Amino acid sequence: MSEKTRYSEEELEEFRILINEKLEQAKHEYEILRAAVMNADGNDTIDTSPTFKILEEGASTLSKEEAGRLAQRQLKFIQNLQAALIRIENGTYGICRETGKLIPKERLRAVPHATLSIEAKKAANKK
Repeated sequence: MSEKTRYSEEELEEFRILINEKLEQAKHEYEILRAAVMNADGNDTIDTSPTFKILEEGASTLSKEEAGRLAQRQLKFIQNLQAALIRIENGTYGICRETGKLIPKERLRAVPHATLSIEAKKAANKK
């Protein structure tokens, strides 16, 4: 029996559903982080005493910076998930870009936007 080179339409549909669920959750989390960066919730230090105002402004700045970093990371994750959906549409989803072999389903379930098999990822990390 020859080695499988592509996932079936049924298998791809399973991954499409998984990716769409993760994409919906990621977009929701991104909006929360973006709101934190923009201070959309209206919390501010205007009504606090001057002593605490300086401390709260410093903490607020750090929180906004961290939220900004997390938002950027979340946006990259969203883009990777969207790219995975495109790979499903063009029939290249689940194929390792280094080895050309199928990435195991277990890996794709854990990291649905993966483009490298574990072996290829380990080899790339050694370089």
